[in-house]
Amino acid sequence: MSVRRTLGRCPADNEAQEGCGIPWGVTVQPFAATDELKRPPEQGDRGEALPRCDSCWAYLNSFCEIDKWAWTCALCGQLIAFSEEEAARYWQSSSPRPEVLSSFIDVELDDDNEDNPVDDFQARPVFVAAVDLSASEEFLELVKSSLLAALEALNAGALFGLITFSHKIGLYDVQGPVPVVKYVSIPPDMDGKLPVDLDMVMPLPAFLAPVENNKEHIAAALETLRPTSSWERATAAGQGVEGVSMGGRGFGVAMDALINYLGPEYGVTFAMARVFAFLSGPPDYGAGQLDTRRYGEQYSSKGEDADKALLPPQTSYYKDLAAQAVLAGVCVDLFAVTNEYTNLASLKYLSIESGGGLLLYSSTEEATLPQDLYRMLNRPYAFGCILRVRTSTEFKAATAYGHYFPDPEYDNVQRIICCDQFATYAFDFEFNSSSGFTRNMETPPILQMAFQYSILVPRDGGTNTSQANGNPSNVPVSSGSQAYVVKRRLRLRTLQMDVAANFTELYESADTEVILAVLTHKIVRASLDEGVKEARALLHDWLVILTAQYNDYCKLAQFEQPSTHSRLDVAFSGCPQLQALPRLIFALLRNQLLRSHEEGVHPDHRIYLQCLFSALEPSFLLRAVYPVLSSFETLDRRAYPRHSLSRAALMVNGSPIYVLDAFTTLIVYYSPTADPALPFPPPQNCGLRSMINKLKQERNITPKLLMIRGGRDNTEAFDRYLIEEQEVDGSGIGTGVGFVSFLDDIAHDVMKYMK
Repeated sequence: MSVRRTLGRCPADNEAQEGCGIPWGVTVQPFAATDELKRPPEQGDRGEALPRCDSCWAYLNSFCEIDKWAWTCALCGQLIAFSEEEAARYWQSSSPRPEVLSSFIDVELDDDNEDNPVDDFQARPVFVAAVDLSASEEFLELVKSSLLAALEALNAGALFGLITFSHKIGLYDVQGPVPVVKYVSIPPDMDGKLPVDLDMVMPLPAFLAPVENNKEHIAAALETLRPTSSWERATAAGQGVEGVSMGGRGFGVAMDALINYLGPEYGVTFAMARVFAFLSGPPDYGAGQLDTRRYGEQYSSKGEDADKALLPPQTSYYKDLAAQAVLAGVCVDLFAVTNEYTNLASLKYLSIESGGGLLLYSSTEEATLPQDLYRMLNRPYAFGCILRVRTSTEFKAATAYGHYFPDPEYDNVQRIICCDQFATYAFDFEFNSSSGFTRNMETPPILQMAFQYSILVPRDGGTNTSQANGNPSNVPVSSGSQAYVVKRRLRLRTLQMDVAANFTELYESADTEVILAVLTHKIVRASLDEGVKEARALLHDWLVILTAQYNDYCKLAQFEQPSTHSRLDVAFSGCPQLQALPRLIFALLRNQLLRSHEEGVHPDHRIYLQCLFSALEPSFLLRAVYPVLSSFETLDRRAYPRHSLSRAALMVNGSPIYVLDAFTTLIVYYSPTADPALPFPPPQNCGLRSMINKLKQERNITPKLLMIRGGRDNTEAFDRYLIEEQEVDGSGIGTGVGFVSFLDDIAHDVMKYMK
């Protein structure tokens, strides 16, 4: 579990928190294999026997004071008596328990059902592919190749199901040499339900096939997938409610029926149920259909803000469906392969609130769907997760960010159906009173993250600690019939934090990567609540206020003097820890996440970026916002690890080869002055290729790789990342002085703010 803080030291009180100008919060990767210092957890058992505070329910940890018959809670100061058994365990035992040795532990929880193997039908993990047949042949070929790759990554103990949807739902029995398909029609009306439950059409044991015995049968069934014919679509098409044209993509009803099918109503409870939904366009038939005509309307002529109209969900149907999926324990991953407006603003809740992911591909030719699906299944995952935040009494977690479902009963509890080592969440903090930590300076603030989760481990091999720790290099794959059991575990990370005595200590402990991550979460939420333009203004104003407060505190300028403007330190040159912030904010303002509709940003792409950015760990997000540009002297020797994103940097450096890492895209750029004898593209056995392959392996999604030769190829894909000489005001007209002009604007606004 990696917990990273925006500030290494805590502000002392409200005045310090607001006065320093930096958000106070953390990012958390609960299923990461190590902590933020790359240390693995201490392993243990009997997690259910961990003593807990009677007052705040925090767990005993290494920062608690332990006496012979009692212990003092490090979070709230409560004295709790040991039972006789606990006293013997913590006072008389010759081998100390992991919770008193380390602030990061991972302990097994006893489970009454732990001896149920995965070859018991109800204990197996379930994976279901839901395929859109209202699509092209190219789309279905891409889906087929993706699912064939997925079969190679699935554990031998998994169950697999195949369902299709158009104007009807198709259930596949793939447990024989010839696949059997049974259909049920989807009612065309927007409030309609299926006339019969899917369990009546095909019992679950017939629908869900053990992967280890049916790979060839599943592959044969995939080969039978064909697009719905134009005649069938024309027959199903009609005129919907309020004039909404209906086609043949009944996605909403299909998902509703599938979630109910996999839910506990039929007395079957699976270890985990995960649905991969492949969509080629907007749902346009039956319940859950979406009106996508509004994307083509001219909002300006109606006096309506296009961004405010297109970013909010059109309907609560899919948000309600997500709540239903959480109750049923079903995680939905949505893969949209389309450049058509699909209204992801409405659909996104089904995936992100159920713990799944949302991936958007603009075309079948460039889609990395097979690689992404294989990677998703080939890395360790936890399921049935509960993430709980506890703090000292002086402060609390005010807001949680990320892809989770809030517990309806308890505050600061997030339910996550499926979680891998990349999944990242964020929290910001606030004080419970104006006195902050000043009332009790002798007791350091404490933050405790508790993550309860389940994993699958080999039945005959004991606990697979590499799987439990999220080690992607050692994952069970389908190699014959292997029995698995479900293990429940508890992971605890407890941090003791220092309080800053002044702003200098706060600034010097700042982590700009984490600050960017927390700010991005806040800005995404602001754009949804208030609009993109308002979110841009909030981000700009934040940097202005931070710059003003920093200059005022450091006494760098006397704002009442006319010469103050020339002495302002808008680049934070006196504080190395903050120097990256202006560039990062400049880049975030230029990102399509905060570009307006009038600038040509597709609303679905913006929603995709919102979902992507709000799940990335800080170092990945940094690359997505401000790409890393490095240079090479030769194919095997790097020149400089990092350059600013400007043409001037390229001209001054003069290296023949550059590599740009924008997280979702990797670009190898040969300078026009590069020696023509340099091999192009770079050969597989060179150092540059090794670096690229390493970067691709580290990602949770597969980046596109572009090879560009300056002076010969179209360099637009590379040039658009050189943002520091481009405008930032959204006018779309390049000024040639982008970042410099931006800093001048910040300085001007600081002067106005301080008047």
